[in-house]
Amino acid sequence: MCQVHGLDHRGAQLLRFTNNAVYRLPNEYAVVRIVASEALRHRAYKVVRVAEWLAEHDIPAARLLAGFDQPVVVDGYVGTIWQYVDSAGPLVNGTDLGRLLRCMHAVPPPSFPLPAWNPLDDVLRRLGDAEDLDAGNRAFLLDQCDSVLAELRELEFALPRALVHGDAHLGNLIAGQHGAVLCDFDSTCVGPAEWDLIPVALSELRFGRPSTCNDELIAAYGFDVREWPGFRVLRTLRELKLTTSVLPILRSNPTVRAEWQRRMDGFRTGDTTVHWTPFR
Repeated sequence: MCQVHGLDHRGAQLLRFTNNAVYRLPNEYAVVRIVASEALRHRAYKVVRVAEWLAEHDIPAARLLAGFDQPVVVDGYVGTIWQYVDSAGPLVNGTDLGRLLRCMHAVPPPSFPLPAWNPLDDVLRRLGDAEDLDAGNRAFLLDQCDSVLAELRELEFALPRALVHGDAHLGNLIAGQHGAVLCDFDSTCVGPAEWDLIPVALSELRFGRPSTCNDELIAAYGFDVREWPGFRVLRTLRELKLTTSVLPILRSNPTVRAEWQRRMDGFRTGDTTVHWTPFR
């Protein structure tokens, strides 16, 4: 991909490999994201439109690298190329996230078609594209999808629908020199604003993160999603998404298997107290 588009890939550094393989190109001051799952390649086209829309409205967010028709497609692989953000600023916190989410949720509806919130879509696509998933686990996860969908249909949301990030946690903020910026718009859509407040609350419960971050987010955003009656349903939905997120790479990236198995075991037994560790 780099060679075709004239980018110097020497010294490329792999930053992350889950749904996307993310590389930093130190000689280009750029970042390349290559979609890892064939079933999710369609999202790159939406990501480009969302990034352009956020730039138009001056929302602090990752910017596409100019000079390319994006997304870029080479030999069937789909990727995007971004300006590198030098993460030399102060560490990001819940206040940063709450502030940026308020800004994003206030952005006018996009002038282009954007998918409505359909959080089970990528779960089902990952199930269809899963590596090494046995029939029993597949059937269980499909049953969970049906159960969550039924509960979602009955939910009454407290906040207005908005342009939502879809995966709003501190890992999707970059501590830039001029302040925090949002990144990773794979899950961005039009939907309930509550959904963007779930990840940090769940980080405290599932990843053992300090409550400080969620307290900061609540203060900056002005809403405590944990006190909302629908919290349990969205928590289960988020846990389902986090459990299935690496299904398409279970074989090709074996380092994620042990953590996936732990999440899956806890999910099947209904144990909501087991602490998880992030996939790498």
